[in-house]
Amino acid sequence: MDSNKDEALKCIEVAQKYIGEKNKEKAKKFLYKAEKLYPTQLAKDLLLQVSIMPDSVETEQPRRRKASLPRDPSPKQLEYTHEQLALVKRIRSCKDYYEILCISKDATDGEIKKSYKKLALQLHPDKNKAPGADEAFKAVGNAVAVLTDIEKRKQYDLYGNDDDRVSRSRSSGHYSRGFEAEVNPEELFNMFFGTGFGSNVYVRRGGRWQRQTQSHQHDERRNRENPNNGMSAFVQLLPILIAVLLSMASSLFISDPAYSLSVNTKYPVLRRTFHLQVPYYVKENFHSEYQGSVRRLEQTIEDEYVTNLRHQCYRERSYREASIWKARNFGNDDLYHKAQKIKTPSCETLEKIQNYGTL
Repeated sequence: MDSNKDEALKCIEVAQKYIGEKNKEKAKKFLYKAEKLYPTQLAKDLLLQVSIMPDSVETEQPRRRKASLPRDPSPKQLEYTHEQLALVKRIRSCKDYYEILCISKDATDGEIKKSYKKLALQLHPDKNKAPGADEAFKAVGNAVAVLTDIEKRKQYDLYGNDDDRVSRSRSSGHYSRGFEAEVNPEELFNMFFGTGFGSNVYVRRGGRWQRQTQSHQHDERRNRENPNNGMSAFVQLLPILIAVLLSMASSLFISDPAYSLSVNTKYPVLRRTFHLQVPYYVKENFHSEYQGSVRRLEQTIEDEYVTNLRHQCYRERSYREASIWKARNFGNDDLYHKAQKIKTPSCETLEKIQNYGTL
């Protein structure tokens, strides 16, 4: 006990030293230690004195500042490269469509489309996440839509460099220069990259963009060179028209089909094919009226059923992919998760048929 008392007195002496230095925390530490070793009234009085002391500015302030600093062990990684950001900034700083596409004012349609394809692939929202990439992508699409239209390009060459028009359009952020494209940037992108571009040319008919093949171009050129081609074309089509009319007339005398894939009042009796168990419906007098091969009929039904499933599966997948892209483009996590959960029942049924040969 005497040794504990001596140690307690030493702790009190150290605590008194820290009290003189106004170091409240360390004084408390040694006083609590002294009380633990050998309780004394002196230690209790000193603890009371320390408790009413103001906090030390030198010791407390740095500790609080250090505790308030957030810890970030790993820096946030950018979702875009410096080259992508530089390209976006260049497009947004351009003054006209020719500068946007990096082409001269006498550039051909082929050069315009070639430049667009290169820039559109670099600026598409799915690939370029740099700030302002969406606006740059729209600017490139608007540029090619205007410059590949003969009339709009003429008007743009006449009025596109007007300072007032440029300042108004730049303040709106659409790079329109008073000319608005008649096609959505995504639709324009799909027209260039969704189908083969090599042998196709996109023209406007009735205010809409349409794909024109080389054969169509050849027919239009031939019609312009020979105005009488209209009558000759009608004469050539006359046999086809007669055949169509005869087919329509003969269809009036054709009996009803032997089956239906959906139930109705005319086809109320349910049957299933032998191989895939596909449900189909027939008339009540099917056994007495139908004289053909039932096995061959069911093969036709299964082929039609599988073809319908393929078309429905394609539509279901297209809808889900479009919903996912839309949610990702708007940065909406809830919509993105909902889009991922969209069911494709036709695709699942088709997969079962392909894997197991049965429903």
